[in-house]
Amino acid sequence: MSEVRLDRRLGPFDGAAIVVSNVIGGGIFLVPAFVAQSVTHPWAMLAVWASGGALAFAGAMAYAELAALRPRAGGEYVYLREAFGPLAGFLTGWTSFIAGFSGAIAASAVGLASYLSRFVPAAGDVTPFFTLPLGPLQLVVSPQAVAAIAVIVLLSCVHIFGLGPGRIVQNLLAGAKVAVLVAFVALGFGIGQGDLAHFGAGGTVSPALWVLALIPVMFSYSGWNAAAYVAEEMRDPGRNVPFALGLGTVVVVVIYLLLNALYVYALPVAEFATIDVRVVDATADRLFGPAIAAPFAAASVVMIAASISAMVMAGPRVYYAMARDGQFPAFAARVDPRYRTPSLAIVAQGVWASLLVLSGRFDQLVEYTGFAVVLFAGIGVASLFVLRRRHPDEPRPFRAWGYPVAPFIFAAASLLIVLNALWRSPSTSGAGLLVILAGLPVYLLMGRARQG
Repeated sequence: MSEVRLDRRLGPFDGAAIVVSNVIGGGIFLVPAFVAQSVTHPWAMLAVWASGGALAFAGAMAYAELAALRPRAGGEYVYLREAFGPLAGFLTGWTSFIAGFSGAIAASAVGLASYLSRFVPAAGDVTPFFTLPLGPLQLVVSPQAVAAIAVIVLLSCVHIFGLGPGRIVQNLLAGAKVAVLVAFVALGFGIGQGDLAHFGAGGTVSPALWVLALIPVMFSYSGWNAAAYVAEEMRDPGRNVPFALGLGTVVVVVIYLLLNALYVYALPVAEFATIDVRVVDATADRLFGPAIAAPFAAASVVMIAASISAMVMAGPRVYYAMARDGQFPAFAARVDPRYRTPSLAIVAQGVWASLLVLSGRFDQLVEYTGFAVVLFAGIGVASLFVLRRRHPDEPRPFRAWGYPVAPFIFAAASLLIVLNALWRSPSTSGAGLLVILAGLPVYLLMGRARQG
């Protein structure tokens, strides 16, 4: 293995930018309609989003302690491996590579190409140039696929060429994303054609449905732990990683609450619960008319690019950490001697994400393994209890706020969400479990390779 190490160049605001970009994606633009179907009173609906934000913050504080205690690349892979053994760590890393990061990157890149087609029509053209058979899969090369892969390649190259260019691009994209959304909220309340009376109109809310609505909300907050993946590259990680996780999560919660309040201002809850387009698009049309559509489509391209950039940056740190432990092909542990980045891990992720684009199976993978994001985050938070008991006297630069109540509530809520997913969507969740368990033979093969 190369002795070249990752470079500690990231500060707290860099980490916060990764969190913001990772979390704020399609969820906040789509999920509110589903939440409104279960929670028909605006204030109760806003309370669901506030409660989901509180849970995300509790999880972020638990990860802050874990990252400060073990400031290594890889996030929950590191925590699960130490608390529950190498198999648990491998399965979360395997899922991240197969679907969690790569599948989400592929889906987001195709979404970006779709928005880009408003300005470059060919970017959204799904007419095949040609088709390549690959075993049971058919790789379809279309203009849209080429545009999506070009985005993946471009952002992968940016993050290969060092933390300097990578953090600049990431921070600019994250800053642009926050600025667009804040401006959208400010203009919407300032000059938009909304109605405050919408906040007083709504039906009775069942407690059971209110709790059920937390499930899609928690999925929308997924990514609050993103700064933990790059802990090994943070300066003074004992102080800066907790600050990044806390700041990034708070910014996301505030933006989510403001956006949902704007949705209610623009549309009665009962109305946007029935729309079949992105709530943000319907809101923009109601507040400003069709003239805002083109500028907002351009802003959406930037916002999606920020999310892809954050995932391209965070994911390879997991595979890098796994490769150092012999749980991923050794090439992924190589650090580029010039740029000090896990360049081959970034390439591997980009290649797999591009294949998913061509196969068209990314949506299925993301849908199948969506519950696994909550599952592994919940287990990651639970590892805090194990490590506190196992290493009670080890110095901790940061201690999780609200321990043990807050992390317990987060872990319990995660378990309930996973059980609900298994109960309500057994076929989809079962397929996700098969994807996760498909890592078992790979784990055994990697073990034999280490022994050989």
